[in-house]
Amino acid sequence: MATLTDPGMTTQPYKIVGKRPIRHDGVDKVTGKAIYGADIHLPGLVHGKTLRSPHAHARIIRLDTSKAEAHPEVLAVVTHADLPWTDDRLTQVGEDLVMSLRYLATSVLASDKVLHRGHCVAALAATNPHAAEEALGLIEVEYDELPAVTNVEDAMRDGAPVLHDDMVAPESLGFESVAGTNVAGHSQQELGSVAEGFACADLVIEREFRTEMVHQGYIEPQTCTAIWGEDGRLTIWNSSQGQFGMRDQIARILDLPVSDIKVVPLEIGGGFGGKLRAYLEPVAALLSKKTLKPVKITMSRADVLEATGPTSGSYTKIKVGVTNDGSIVAGQGYIAFESGAYPGSSHNGAATSMFSPYDIPNLLIDSFDVVDNKPSTAAYRAPGAPIGAFAAECVIDEIAEELKVDPVELRLKNAAKEGTRMANGTLHPLIGSIETMEAVKRHPHYRSPLEGEYVGRGVAFGSWGNGAGPACVVANVLPNGKVALVEGSVDIGGTRTSISQQFAEELGISITDILPHVADTDSIGFTSNTGGSSVTFKSGFAAYQAALDVKKQIVERAAITWEASLDEIIYRDGGVHHLSKPELSLTFTDIAKDANQTGGPIVGRANVTSTGAARAYAAMIVDVSVDPETGKTTISRCTAFQDAGKAIHPSYVEGQIQGGAVQGIGWALNEEYFMSGDGHMVNATLLDYRMPVANDLPMIEPVIVEVPNPGHPYGVRGVGEAGIVPPLAAVANAVSRAIGVRMVDLPMSPGAVSGKIISPAEV
Repeated sequence: MATLTDPGMTTQPYKIVGKRPIRHDGVDKVTGKAIYGADIHLPGLVHGKTLRSPHAHARIIRLDTSKAEAHPEVLAVVTHADLPWTDDRLTQVGEDLVMSLRYLATSVLASDKVLHRGHCVAALAATNPHAAEEALGLIEVEYDELPAVTNVEDAMRDGAPVLHDDMVAPESLGFESVAGTNVAGHSQQELGSVAEGFACADLVIEREFRTEMVHQGYIEPQTCTAIWGEDGRLTIWNSSQGQFGMRDQIARILDLPVSDIKVVPLEIGGGFGGKLRAYLEPVAALLSKKTLKPVKITMSRADVLEATGPTSGSYTKIKVGVTNDGSIVAGQGYIAFESGAYPGSSHNGAATSMFSPYDIPNLLIDSFDVVDNKPSTAAYRAPGAPIGAFAAECVIDEIAEELKVDPVELRLKNAAKEGTRMANGTLHPLIGSIETMEAVKRHPHYRSPLEGEYVGRGVAFGSWGNGAGPACVVANVLPNGKVALVEGSVDIGGTRTSISQQFAEELGISITDILPHVADTDSIGFTSNTGGSSVTFKSGFAAYQAALDVKKQIVERAAITWEASLDEIIYRDGGVHHLSKPELSLTFTDIAKDANQTGGPIVGRANVTSTGAARAYAAMIVDVSVDPETGKTTISRCTAFQDAGKAIHPSYVEGQIQGGAVQGIGWALNEEYFMSGDGHMVNATLLDYRMPVANDLPMIEPVIVEVPNPGHPYGVRGVGEAGIVPPLAAVANAVSRAIGVRMVDLPMSPGAVSGKIISPAEV
């Protein structure tokens, strides 16, 4: 493990920030005391099950639930007819992803058509899960099966099966505004003139790239429990990345005021963007309303893979022009993302991130959102960015080969910096792009020799914009000097501790005296979802402000105690001191103990809508060896770099870097939705959907670069997402150098790699 600090930045010495305290939730998680979705067991609980379509594309001709309703153990059945009518208003469902409310409702319970295998068509509640499973077989559904399309390129072709008869193509780029298309959206980013840029280029490389749909692969499946009370209020316990975002989606789908819904967050067994959308919650709520009992529904692993939100498969065409001295003068991208059954892919994320590490004067990027008969996509860790970076970084690596220059030096020469304008027009603030690549350049891994046949070293660069948003923190100072810190951000990556560290640092008290707690939607102010690498930034900012509020009150209480004016008192080192009478001092605990005698409870609070979340940069060096007979790729060494701004808890940052690297490597080498001709996912188990395990990888060495973000009191940049951006290209570049053939399609499975070794002319 290594932590590098940019020598050009001054780093304030902190007592708690930057240290590695034991995480507050650690004991409960290792002892099994932590409460997850499946652990909720309410009195009178009944069990819900969902009936899902066996077809990828079909009209529902007849849906008869009468036999299931007659089952002695069945208490209620729901279909789309039980949902209120919804319109086409857009609603946020994830990290900068929006979706028509009507589409969101029909994705939860299909109406007239099913659009992917696993699409929910009905649900029921029974006294026990076995009876519920049995009763599902009594629901009669007659389908008129339709041709399916499960590839983004095929979905865009003339004559392709149309999923939504009323979908209108975007007017841009000459599309006619008529109904009956699978092209749901288009965006364009332009900077300068690519025609002029390519005209002055000495070398132009143009390539096509393809990636397959992959899943986030979280451990805990979606699960929820709902109880619709006799007072008309709905309470939900669930595994999600945001209790407020979930509340708002449920309210819109069920046409309820948000004040009638309480969502209770629980521990979450992974999300990575995949647990932002409501899938089971409205269904469980309707079943509870009919039964007047609490209803629990839990997805199977096959349900998770076939019916939740993976990330898009894609087709990308990219063109890059460079002069002989290595200056990149033009870049052009065409990106088509499959969004699955409903619009809302992260194609914009790919477009924005594609060239964002570089200072390129002329850019043109078109990106498209395309529906097909696969599960509706959702956010996945830096949504869209890994795919955009895959194409760009592979071409830049090829340029380095053609120009016979060092691939890191080429990237450094063209690296973005403060003041560089991105393709979307945004000017970079202070960023750590150059510092990150300098860390790669001087690392022993990059300078070490690489020997042998069919071995290769790959390098790649990438970035993610990071998020911010509203956040609320309430600090209740207890009589013993401890602080109950109530926050609104669901904790996925240890953020209860990273937020507590920022609060404790400002007050100069021990981190062990902070008792953090994530509250339900009735008990804390609105806090945006845990996504976009936003939590340590935004809720940390709120914790800092809440600490300032507590500090102000502590000083006021000391003034009362000493009958002194406020300007005679200073707060320092976890206590208050009288400036002219040094014998007078009180600790934080002293003030807390006597709070009721000096004015009552001390409660600090902050509700902020933070801005200034600066872009984070990441890079990777990876060494591979390829078996020429089987095509199997082995990762022999991997070093991952990331600018954290300031690493609040370095161990958590290292874990995030390693996690992103592992997921990116799996995406590059093994993972894919393997689809049959009729649109069935044939690898819908974790035995067949091949995610990397410990035996597949060496120890991934994380390197933390610290270029503090001036938009945050402790310099925080989000760290949860940038780390997944470089691995796809880094591994592809390494494999390409190992076999001498450019790899342009993912995953690079053994069969795909061996095919290139045998027949390189087919590239």
